[in-house]
Amino acid sequence: MSFIKKIKLKKFWENTFKIAIPFFIFVTVISLLMNSWSAIFSGDFTKVTQVNFTDGKWIEFWSYKVFLSFIYAMYMTNKNMK
Repeated sequence: MSFIKKIKLKKFWENTFKIAIPFFIFVTVISLLMNSWSAIFSGDFTKVTQVNFTDGKWIEFWSYKVFLSFIYAMYMTNKNMK
């Protein structure tokens, strides 16, 4: 079945979101740990906020993760659906 036909199916989107949500959480946690490892473990969450989310940084932080998660989930769903 072609990709165009698959995206018209409800099951395709259900499977896509089943993959996207956990992957999004995983990517977010890894990204926060990479960007603010010491601040997280020292309990300095104001520094974590400043590094990742202030001055419009939150848009870039979340947009990349949402986009990456959605594309990855669509790819995996398309690959595994027959």
